[in-house]
Amino acid sequence: MNERFFELKKEKQERMINAALKVFAEHGYYHSSTDEIVKTANISKGLLFHYFGNKIGLYSFLYDYATRSVTLELSTHVEKNETGYFELYKQVLMAKGDALKRFPYIFAFLKKADEETDSAAVEEISERRDKYSRIMQALKERADITVFSKGMDYNKIWDILDYTVEGLLEKNIRSESFRADLFMEEASEYVDMVQKMVLT
Repeated sequence: MNERFFELKKEKQERMINAALKVFAEHGYYHSSTDEIVKTANISKGLLFHYFGNKIGLYSFLYDYATRSVTLELSTHVEKNETGYFELYKQVLMAKGDALKRFPYIFAFLKKADEETDSAAVEEISERRDKYSRIMQALKERADITVFSKGMDYNKIWDILDYTVEGLLEKNIRSESFRADLFMEEASEYVDMVQKMVLT
């Protein structure tokens, strides 16, 4: 991690991180410009390059920072012994909600990074991308599938929940008045609704 960057005031750190998350999430690595990032962050290009060297340095830092932030929230919100299918999903959702309070575009960025095809960007993050993917998969595999009736595809249930939450987030973060708590409230209602539909 970039120690010099963390000597900046927290407000400036988060402004720069959020600007970069937003631009990379919307355009992917190749089509994102540092000009747009510095304009969104309201900083000079010289300041950006001072801390990150170049675009790939910023992207690498950002991916590391995003995955560490999410992993930290998961370790805080997800109980070690929780295996209940929907309980586990809700705890993961709570962790995501807390990450979104500070970084509204963090999951849009991680989703875009997961789909990234630019060879320089993929090479830079591939090892960490695989590690993050394994963490998320391990959480999913902990879920107790015995609650479902025979023949029900529990993997597709998880996918339905993910697609719903991702769709809600994509719709909400484009609003200038995005609030993580309101998004979480709406997302939780959908999770509860799916739970009732498949378990009754």
